[in-house]
Amino acid sequence: MISSFFLHHTYLIGLISFIIGLVGMPVVVRIAKAKGFVVRPNKRMSHTGEVPNIGGLNICFSFILTYMLFEFDQMSQNQFFLIGLFTIMVIGFIDDVLVLSPIAKLEGETLAAIALIGFADIRLTHLHGLFGITEIGIIPSYLISLFVLIAIINAINLIDGIDGLASGLGIIYCLFFAVYFGLAGESSWSILAICMIGALAVFFIYNVFGNREKIFMGDSGSLLLGYLITAFVFHFCELNAYHMVPETLQMNAAPAVAICVLTIPIFDTIRVSLTRIKQHRSPFQPDKNHIHHLLLRTGLNHIQTTCVLLSISLLFIGLAILGRNWNMWLLLTADFAVATCFTMILWHIINRQTVAHDKH
Repeated sequence: MISSFFLHHTYLIGLISFIIGLVGMPVVVRIAKAKGFVVRPNKRMSHTGEVPNIGGLNICFSFILTYMLFEFDQMSQNQFFLIGLFTIMVIGFIDDVLVLSPIAKLEGETLAAIALIGFADIRLTHLHGLFGITEIGIIPSYLISLFVLIAIINAINLIDGIDGLASGLGIIYCLFFAVYFGLAGESSWSILAICMIGALAVFFIYNVFGNREKIFMGDSGSLLLGYLITAFVFHFCELNAYHMVPETLQMNAAPAVAICVLTIPIFDTIRVSLTRIKQHRSPFQPDKNHIHHLLLRTGLNHIQTTCVLLSISLLFIGLAILGRNWNMWLLLTADFAVATCFTMILWHIINRQTVAHDKH
C-alpha cells in the first residue's frame, strides 16, 4: 500500500533521498576533516581553507539507501549494476585520497564497465542506422559500449571544476531521464534517476552555499555520476532502437539526442583535448581552458558561471527534443554548430576584455 503510494508520487522518493542525504552529509564532512580527506588551496583552485573532497560518498550512500527502500525486490536483478556503481565510487575515492595515474584510473573504470556491460548486460546493441548499421554483434557491442562509458565518465569528471556545475548538470540530466522513463512505463529506471536527484540536491546546497561545511564532490562523486548517466543513455538508446516505447515518445535519433543532452561536458572535453594535442601536450594534462574557466575570465563568479551553463544545457535539451526524429547527422551537426558558436562568442568577449584591459 505504502509502496504503491510512492510509485504514484515518485517525487516523494526524491524527497526521501534528499532527507537521507541531509542527515548524512554533516557526518561525512566531519569524518573528512578528521581523517584529512581535504583539498588545500592551489593554483588551479580558487577556494580558501581546507575543503573536504569526498562528497561523492554521501551521494552514493543516500542514493543506494533510498533505492533499497523502494526497489529492494529488484536488488538481485540489478546486483551487477550496483556492484559496478560501488566499484566506480571506490576507484574515485582512492583517486581523491591517493591520486591515481591516468592508466590506473582507466583500469578501475574498465573494471566497473565489465560489471555494467558484461554482467549486468546494460549496453548498446544497435547503432540506429548510423553509417547504415543497425544491430551489431556482441564483440562490437562490448567495445563500443566500453568506449562510450569511458568517454562519458571522463567528460563528467572533467566538467567538475566549479561550485555546483557537475551536480547541477547531473540533476538536469537525471530529471530528463526520470521524466522520459516514467512516461515510457520504465518505473524502476525512473526511480533510479529520482533517487540520484535527491542525493545530488543535498550536495549542491552544501557545495554552492556551504560555508564552514562546504564540500567538493571529488572523483568519488563525478565518476559515479558519469557511470549512472551512461547507464541511462544505454537504456534510453535501447528502448528507442527496438521501439519499446509508445509512438509519441519514440526518438529515432536517440543516440544524437543523448549527445545533444550531454553537449556541455562532451563538447568541452573534445575541444579541450584537441587544444592540448595541438599544443603538443598530453590530453590528460590539467589546465584552465575548460568552458567554466573561460566564463570565469569574463568576470562572472562561480554561481553566475554555473547558472549560465545550466541554462545553456536546458537550451541543448530543448534542441534535442525538437530534433528527436531528425536525421542523426543533421541533429549532431546542429548541436555542434550551436556549441561552436557559443564558444566563439565567449572567446570574442574575452578578447575584447583583454584588449580593453591592455589599453588601460
